[in-house]
Amino acid sequence: MITENNKMVDLVHRNYNLIPVLNRFGIALGFGDKTIREVCEEKGLNLPFFLEIINSFLDDEYFPREHLISFPLRLIVDYLTRTHQDYLEKRIPEIEAIISSREEACYEKEEHNFLLLKFFREYKEELILHIRREDEQVFPYALGIEKLYHEMDSRSIKPDEIPRYSIMDYLREHDNIEEKLFDLKNIIIKYLPPPRNPEACFRVIAMLFDLEKDMNDHSRIEEKVLVPKVAVMEQKLRQPEGPDKSRRS
Repeated sequence: MITENNKMVDLVHRNYNLIPVLNRFGIALGFGDKTIREVCEEKGLNLPFFLEIINSFLDDEYFPREHLISFPLRLIVDYLTRTHQDYLEKRIPEIEAIISSREEACYEKEEHNFLLLKFFREYKEELILHIRREDEQVFPYALGIEKLYHEMDSRSIKPDEIPRYSIMDYLREHDNIEEKLFDLKNIIIKYLPPPRNPEACFRVIAMLFDLEKDMNDHSRIEEKVLVPKVAVMEQKLRQPEGPDKSRRS
């Protein structure tokens, strides 16, 4: 398990896919031999939260749900929002650029290259809608619930201040965008013909697998951390006797 005394460079050597995760925390390459603690202190980052995210990414079996729930919702939402930006501004455009490049066209026939680009752009549009809903509706709602929850210490919350929408509604409606990404990979692996340019096709598939892994980690945080944390606050807000201050997080 990674600790605060590990050097930041060790993270990249251990798994280069952590570079985008570091970028989400505002950490760029060029950190020399500084330890994780030193870099986090320089950047003003919450060290325990950073370590939990990094260790969860490195080891699928390591997921400290209860510990992650204890962090302020703002930290969780900020990380999830930065992940969305990474997908839309970097990951998706990079994959689309390879698929749409005539010089790096995967397939001999133009119709097969067109089909791959069509399927990818359909997936991209679904992902954009998925992210927009979370960024514009779900995350602001969650932060609003947290704000009301903490205000119960100092004032009485009126019933009409509490939205009728529930975070469990979001969970029930949560699109399985990772499943759609799996389908897109299968189109390339199983149904399109052998590529004329195997190197370009391999790059696309590798990038899709990396994106899928990252998105699975992202969804775990949403469904196993964000949703339960907000659900507890909703429950306390709707109880006439008010929150149990001893369990406040």
